[in-house]
Parts: sequence; structure tokens; C-alpha cells
Amino acid sequence: MSHQFHHRAEDLIRHNGGKVTAGRVGILAILLAEQQAITHREIEQRLPQTLQLDRVTLYRVLEWLAGKKLIHKVSSDDRVWRYHANRDVQSHQHAHFKCTGCAQVICLDTLPVERNWPLPAGYRFQEIELTVKGLCASCC
Repeated sequence: MSHQFHHRAEDLIRHNGGKVTAGRVGILAILLAEQQAITHREIEQRLPQTLQLDRVTLYRVLEWLAGKKLIHKVSSDDRVWRYHANRDVQSHQHAHFKCTGCAQVICLDTLPVERNWPLPAGYRFQEIELTVKGLCASCC
């Protein structure tokens, strides 16, 4: 994996006031290098031999990164969380596309997600989860 992703991961973690650990940097670098959201298992498989983490530690790092808004979790009807690096740390309000053939999940950053829906009195908007399902180019 490129040193570019490792340096970017270190900078993002440091900028967010976090301790720069090998686990945080390694996992964030993997997610920065990915074009699509990937599962915990896929992250585990991509970790280098020198950075093998137990599952609990891996989950804790993912939760820490999500809490700092450096990554986001994508829920899915197959009950498997997928993770992707945020391109814009300020907000993660965009749609996702899930291929019903191969289960690939990608972010649809350019698909506008309406945020000003009229809610009942006393209700407050927090977030939107929108998943478009269909077949990816490889499965068509």
C-alpha cells in the first residue's frame, strides 16, 4: 500500500486530536485506499502481517474512527456493516449503491440527499440512510 495513504491517515488522526497508533493508521490507510465500502473481514484480510489485530481491537479502532467522522459505517440488509473513509470529514450525508449480485457497496457522493423534509412538530433531523439497490457494471 502506498505511503501516501499512511501519511494521509496519520495527518487525519493527528488533526482530530487522536493518538497516532499503528492500528489506527493501518486501518484508516486501508479504507482511504479503497474505492468501495468494505467489511470488517475484508479489512482484517488486508492488514499486513506486521499489523495483525484481534477482532475486538479492530472493532474498537473502527468505532473510534467512525466517532471522529473519519470513516462511516454502511448498514445493509445482509446484516454486515461495511466501512468507508469519508472524503469530506464535515458530513456523511450521501446515498450508497449496493449491488444485489456481488454485494459491493459504493458511495454515491454526487446523488443529492434532501435534508429539509417536513418533520412532525417536536422532531429533529439527525441523519439519513439511503441505499439504492441494483446490479453493478460487473454483474450486469
